[in-house]
Amino acid sequence: MSIIATGFDTAPIEMQPVWLLMFQAPSEDVDRIFDAIIRIAPLKHGKTDHNAYRATGGIEYYRPQNGAPTGAEDDTRHRPDVDEMRLFLPRDPITLRAVIEAIYAVHSYYEPVITVTEVLRSQCKGLDDSNNPHRWWNKAGDWKTS
Repeated sequence: MSIIATGFDTAPIEMQPVWLLMFQAPSEDVDRIFDAIIRIAPLKHGKTDHNAYRATGGIEYYRPQNGAPTGAEDDTRHRPDVDEMRLFLPRDPITLRAVIEAIYAVHSYYEPVITVTEVLRSQCKGLDDSNNPHRWWNKAGDWKTS
């Protein structure tokens, strides 16, 4: 059996099988979509929830064809400020379906870009790491206080 299906352990970390869900959306849509997702799935990771990653400022390329709401066009469009959001879900088909339907319900696109990939995600085993000098809480300049 593949480790992607089963995961594996190291001393400090467990690599858990999950789904990586990614969607693209105009920057002004992302928070609304994220709020719809967290009403369904808490996006837990360790001792936190509402976990996701947002990459900002991409440019989306597309050309509407016959049947598109805007009608067919000759030129390729270049839409700025399209962001990509990544989040992890447990491999539960019911939750996955509900999240995809929630994204569609509040997305401004009639054809939103959503991808799902089977991956492994790290989960700390909760070792006492409070004195590790490399941890953010043991360093000056914490990002939260700047």
